[in-house]
Formats: sequence, structure tokens, C-alpha cells
Amino acid sequence: MYTLDIMSWLTEDNLRYMLEQYRSLGPLPGIGLTFMKSFVPPLPTIAIVGLNAAVYGLWLGFLYSWIGLVAGCLTTFVIIRKIASHRLLRKWAMRPKVAKGMVWVRQSGFSYVFLLSLFPVGPFVVINMAAGLAGMKLRSYLIALCAGKAIMVFAVSYIGNDLDRFINRPWEVIYVLLFIGFSLWGVKAIEAQFAKAARDGH
Repeated sequence: MYTLDIMSWLTEDNLRYMLEQYRSLGPLPGIGLTFMKSFVPPLPTIAIVGLNAAVYGLWLGFLYSWIGLVAGCLTTFVIIRKIASHRLLRKWAMRPKVAKGMVWVRQSGFSYVFLLSLFPVGPFVVINMAAGLAGMKLRSYLIALCAGKAIMVFAVSYIGNDLDRFINRPWEVIYVLLFIGFSLWGVKAIEAQFAKAARDGH
């Protein structure tokens, strides 16, 4: 019952009110809310990231949201790696959706984390846990996570910082899409370099 009450309270208006009320605490509210996303899946990522940009401004809002999301995902990943051998986790890993994700991680972990990090909605907890259970290397996970989250957070922050502009001139979203496309190309080039280095190492 209490959980349902909390979830019903997490509306965009209430989150905006909370961010503005506690803005005197500096970046903590903005970082804290996005950090909690990894542990409270119902939290609305788009609303929180957009509100951070509206309350703190584009660049600070982007920075706080990115730090919070990356820190939350990394914390989940590290915890799962530490307790991966636990019986309950092994049982959870046998679920069809999770097992499928783990196969993808083992085959192409960088792409798995990066591409799914681009989406502002999705099973973030499952993504991080699957990467941790599959034993993905920390460096590859962190680079893919930071890059994917940076692109997603910037796109949402850019729109959230001046929402009225995009409502009145929706065609300007094309700039955001071009930015995402260019970023995808850049990160795929980085992944190719990692793959080449790994082959050369063998």
C-alpha cells in the first residue's frame, strides 16, 4: 500500500516542486533522483532528466542527470558482479528474457550496453544485472554506459530545457536526431577499435 502511494506521488509536477524546493542543496537533488532510477524502476526517466534541465539549466542539468544515471547503473553492475554466484541470482538468470540478454552480452557486450543505454525508457535494472552476471569487463561496460547515457541525457535535456520551443517548432527535433546519429557513428567507430585491439592481442 505504501509503495503504491509513493508511486502515485511521483508525478512530473511533484518532482518539479521537489527539485525547486531543494535547489539550495545544489546538485544533490538532481543527481539523487537520477541515481535512484537504477533502484526504483517506476521513476520516470524522461521527466526527471527534462526537469533537471529546466530547473538547473541545460549544461548543469545534463551533468547532474548523467552523473546520477551512470553512478546508479555502475553501482548495480558492481554489486551484481560481487554476488553473481548467489543461488537466487543464478535462478533469476535462467528466465528467458534475462538469459537472452546474457547471450547478447557475451557475444557483444559493448553494443548491448551502449545501444540500450540510448533509450530513455527500458529495463535498466535488467540491463545492468545481465551485464554483471555475464562477467562483462568493467572498462568496456563503463565506456559503453557513459557514452550511451551521455547521448540520451543530452537529447532529453536539450528538449526539456526549452520545451515550449519544440512544441511550437517540432521540426527542430531533427537537430537532436542528427546529433544522436553522429554520436552513434562515433561510438561504433570506437567499438571497432576495441574489437581490432582485442583481435590483435590474440
